[in-house]
Amino acid sequence: MEVELDSFQRQVAEKFIDLNASSNDLLSLEWIGKLLDSFLCCQEEFRAIVFNHRSQISKSPMDRLISDYFERSIKALDVCNAIRDGIEQIRQWEKLADIVISALDSHRPIGEGQLRRAKKALIDLAIGMLDEKDHPSGTNLAHRNRSFGRVKDSHHRSIGHFRSLSWSVSRSWSASKQLQALASNLATPRPNDVVASNGLAVPVYTMTSVLLFVMWVLVAAIPCQDRGLQVNFFVPRHFQWAAPVMSLHDKIVEESKRRDRKNCCGLLKEIDRIEKSSRLMNELIDSIHFPLNDDKEVEVKQRVDELVQVREALRNGLDPFERKVREVFHRIVRSRTESLDSL
Repeated sequence: MEVELDSFQRQVAEKFIDLNASSNDLLSLEWIGKLLDSFLCCQEEFRAIVFNHRSQISKSPMDRLISDYFERSIKALDVCNAIRDGIEQIRQWEKLADIVISALDSHRPIGEGQLRRAKKALIDLAIGMLDEKDHPSGTNLAHRNRSFGRVKDSHHRSIGHFRSLSWSVSRSWSASKQLQALASNLATPRPNDVVASNGLAVPVYTMTSVLLFVMWVLVAAIPCQDRGLQVNFFVPRHFQWAAPVMSLHDKIVEESKRRDRKNCCGLLKEIDRIEKSSRLMNELIDSIHFPLNDDKEVEVKQRVDELVQVREALRNGLDPFERKVREVFHRIVRSRTESLDSL
């Protein structure tokens, strides 16, 4: 057992060391996708530990600790649903960028009508990208109840396991409060609990911390209702994975404090790119007077090309990212159901 539990700690550490090594792409769709892949790998290892030692997990203090983990995991499901709403919101921005690109297509001369069409789409885009706190009327997309659907799984037998499972988020739901609930009373395992559980209390704490961190990153990056990153998150340095996790946490907090990111609707790298690209395009259109001279026309084409690159990054990245969020959702449900059934 000691070898098995140490292997789990080492695997978690290696996953986050790798994520730190690729932090140049921090908070991009690709990087967060890697984070979700790491979570799924850790979740699978944790699931195996729970299954292999179910006789001990059904005894005190493990019954309490594992029950607490699964209660927290239910809260993570709502975060996944809210993130899917945010992905849909980003898709609407992608469509508005499409309108701008189409209106200012480089194969046609630019006229006043095309500029007006592009300007309207850019204004809609700017309004849509305002943080909810700055624009409380917001977009209805943020309030649209969505679902990942039912889990098609042979283990989905006992509806009692889903007594508090939520398939979508309500209008009053708050990402900030959900993260605080996830983090509430999360403490390192007490020495007597570690001894009484033969060390099994440690992987439960590890997996809970990883779950909290992953959900915190999703809320930091993607637009969702009442975003907020004010969560007490700290891991004692004696854990193998503490240093890389806390390093990533600190980098993301620093990113959120940047002057140009303080009031943004999400720290996702692609959101920053589309905001900057559309703002520069808007300023350029405001400076245009007809007849359009050659220099201005070249500048418009350059800005259009930049917007095309951002649009393509979203178009290529959002679908795989949403599939990974969906897989995280289903894996949490499946792991919880299997574990409760086996116990």
